[in-house]
Amino acid sequence: MFSGGAASAYVAYYIVQKYGKENCVLFFTDTLWEDIDNYRFMEEVAEYIGLDITYRTDGRTPEEVFYDVRFLGNSRMAKCSEELKVRQTLIYLEELRDIHNLEPILYFGIGPHEQHRAVNLQNFYEHNPIEPIATRFPMIETFKEDLDTKKIIRDEWKIALPRMYGLGFSHANCAGRCVRGGLGHYALLYKVWPDQYLEQEAMEERFREKFNKDVSILKRNSKAFTLREYRELMDLHGIEKYLSEKDDSIPCICSYS
Repeated sequence: MFSGGAASAYVAYYIVQKYGKENCVLFFTDTLWEDIDNYRFMEEVAEYIGLDITYRTDGRTPEEVFYDVRFLGNSRMAKCSEELKVRQTLIYLEELRDIHNLEPILYFGIGPHEQHRAVNLQNFYEHNPIEPIATRFPMIETFKEDLDTKKIIRDEWKIALPRMYGLGFSHANCAGRCVRGGLGHYALLYKVWPDQYLEQEAMEERFREKFNKDVSILKRNSKAFTLREYRELMDLHGIEKYLSEKDDSIPCICSYS
């Protein structure tokens, strides 16, 4: 499960070294919202490993999914992830079984500090495919030391990390436009990448107008809180005040790959 992150890149390298290129697939589901530097990073890692990337794409962007399902993605429910990543993954896994007569095992770059995500993924792939699919988490199960995967990739592999890490984002999903990012995430987006923030704000406004619904990506005090309202608040009081603002958003499957 190759996501464009440092941990999944290192796990991909480790698994290929252990089992051989002929027994491995670098699998990536593309939302079509990814930052261009993510593709550069993944291609350079794939070249270093010596294995091509297997891309799967639904063909729609997250915004197009929101229109099709008439529901704006938010921290509680992200149909974009379900349609563009999860569904494409399940289709591919069943193809491996039905067409190629292979039994897949999924490897994820999830670390010890994300144990709850590993449990969620394990449960998901036990119950949602037609037959259960095994999941493995080498960063938890295999490596006893706390590996600095970013340092290894940067200093030993001589591959520049995705630029979104340098901008301060905890993950590089959807070029900062992840609907499950939360308040602090969007404050950071507005600070370091205002054009991306304004694109997401415009997308939200289009959806609200199209369906005449008082909905929003973010919530505040359990109520709709639009990106326009948030931007105006940050413009009034300063962005720095909101960078550490917390909420109870839950990372979606995009963060698991």
